[in-house]
Amino acid sequence: MNKILITPRSLTKNGHPALNRLEDAGYNLTFSNPGVQPTEEELQRLLPDCIGMLAGVEPITAKVLEAAEQLKVISRNGVGVNNIDKEAAATKGIKILITPGANSFGVAELAFGHILSVTRSIPFCDAAIKRSDWQRKKGVELKGKVLGIVGCGSIGRYVTQLALGFNMQVLAYDPFADKSFHPSEKFKYCSFDELVGRADIISLHCPANEDGSALIDDKVISKMKAGVYIVNTARAELLDEDAVLRALDCGKIAGLALDVFSPEPPEDWRLAKHENVVATAHIGGFTRESVDRSVGMAVDNLISALKSEGD
Repeated sequence: MNKILITPRSLTKNGHPALNRLEDAGYNLTFSNPGVQPTEEELQRLLPDCIGMLAGVEPITAKVLEAAEQLKVISRNGVGVNNIDKEAAATKGIKILITPGANSFGVAELAFGHILSVTRSIPFCDAAIKRSDWQRKKGVELKGKVLGIVGCGSIGRYVTQLALGFNMQVLAYDPFADKSFHPSEKFKYCSFDELVGRADIISLHCPANEDGSALIDDKVISKMKAGVYIVNTARAELLDEDAVLRALDCGKIAGLALDVFSPEPPEDWRLAKHENVVATAHIGGFTRESVDRSVGMAVDNLISALKSEGD
């Protein structure tokens, strides 16, 4: 009755000192397969006698929660909860806790690194050099370009500040915009349609649509500038992959940078392997600092919630 399941890939593979606090508090830890996102079947096997779960981005379905007979708390080492069947969790009285802000700097800095990589073809040139092949691709400068930020929470605001440092103009769309955030005359909130039509580069920092529909589809792409660049460090479900592939092939999208896939690793590699795509393996929050913050907060959330439940 005091077992906690640990599933984030970085923790099952490498552990973390913050997990010791769970053991010091009297809990026994069990881990899913090291370094691998657990399957639905594995979670159904591991969860029945667990009262707590420190969860990653793996799908936690209604079927999984049905098997979790003792589960009281799911603590995410991040902020996204689209992977959790929230209705099923609520029905069983399972608390879902997140770590807001823990990964913000890491994700934002990666997003801006992707902006530089995709606009200057850095990975392409590096790979060519390593083959002893002297290849060049003409890039574009960021100064004066319009960056469209979809989702201006803590991550989007930090990306904004980085972009302003490069003398870019920034348009931000967020249905829950913090209007007190106005860092420069080169920044403004706008409608989604205005952002899509004016941006030279679009960076996504928003949750997936609740209904599962893509945010970036054929209709939205048709409104974009020719030669637009898109960066997605948020959720794979935001993109209609077939629509994006068509736009990459015809040049409407000049370049795409990805840090998120569904599932992970992807089963369909067409998008990741496209010559005008820069891809990373969900490393946005995978920095020493982000991991320390997010794991520490997730552990503290678990201990606090379970103690309040009388465990």
